Amino acid sequence: MNDSRKGRTDVATDTRTNDGVLSVGIDLGTSRSAISSSTGQQFVVDSFVGWPTDLVARKVLRRDLLVGREAIDNRTMLDLHRPLERGLLKEGSSKDLEAARELLRHLLGLVGVKNSKRQQVHAVVGVPAATMRTNKQQLRNALKGVVDSLMIVSEPFAVAYGLDALLHTLIIDIGAGTTDFCLMQGRYPTDDDQRSLTVAGDSIDEQLQKLVQARYPDASFTVFMVRDWKEHYSFVGEPTEPVIVSAPVNGAPTRLDITAEMRIACESIVAPIVETMLDLLPRVEPEFQERVRKQVILAGGGALIRNLGPTLEKALERVGGGKVRVIDTPSFVGSDGGLAIAKDAQDGDWDRLVN
Repeated sequence: MNDSRKGRTDVATDTRTNDGVLSVGIDLGTSRSAISSSTGQQFVVDSFVGWPTDLVARKVLRRDLLVGREAIDNRTMLDLHRPLERGLLKEGSSKDLEAARELLRHLLGLVGVKNSKRQQVHAVVGVPAATMRTNKQQLRNALKGVVDSLMIVSEPFAVAYGLDALLHTLIIDIGAGTTDFCLMQGRYPTDDDQRSLTVAGDSIDEQLQKLVQARYPDASFTVFMVRDWKEHYSFVGEPTEPVIVSAPVNGAPTRLDITAEMRIACESIVAPIVETMLDLLPRVEPEFQERVRKQVILAGGGALIRNLGPTLEKALERVGGGKVRVIDTPSFVGSDGGLAIAKDAQDGDWDRLVN
């Protein structure tokens, strides 16, 4: 379901831009987070942070902190944290907030930002469309002292900006924690132009895990295995081939047919997405509605669910038809959009666009 390329970088000889400012765009995701910098560097990491649980773990790992895939792969030795939930910083846990700060520091460090940085850093961070003001303040606190200028924007707006899809367009961004919608009408979107749903990648994982466990009660598997199955085999509509996976059953590796379970879990997000899409369209001026219907863009890891684009296109037939464009390499589309905003923003925009 997600782009298989876990990271990419075009090596730069200097982390500073000509004017001494390093601009970055960050797509802070529940499952994966991406960063794009004005030096041309891009990285995506799993949104997990972990600390060794005890003396033995520290001796084995020889490190005090692990981030990303390394944290997942060594999770049995770690106090593992996934600091984002439904695209938001978790509240109430100081350790989760510390994990979020370490994740952000790690992303910035990948593009050359150090604690002893000498250049100015301007960062645009994408968050879910319905993020509460208090949560945005937590994010600002997490980046305090790390970046010099910060702008927090909705993830689907960042996607639209990066694709230059700023007029008569509907963005549907399906991530792990949320599915976000944004109507672009040639100006900065208002709250009425945006929506967030909690049906997304994580909800598919949860349902798939329950369905497979119910059918194969003796099988042993983790949510990480379920997520991997989804990312490789997710689909809606009629299957083109059986979905066969492997998991231990009473200790023995066993092939499991989860075709029906995969379809049910993935299709669970379709009706809410269609309902929200059709609810937003009438909010466009009548003479522009057809243009918007013909410019629906499906982004995020969920865009890669097989046959989802055509399924949403079919739903548009109820209101006169339309066209859904699927972004098939979604890893950096949000962070690239944030970077484009950071590059274009004038001094007054940094205050005006933070909400």
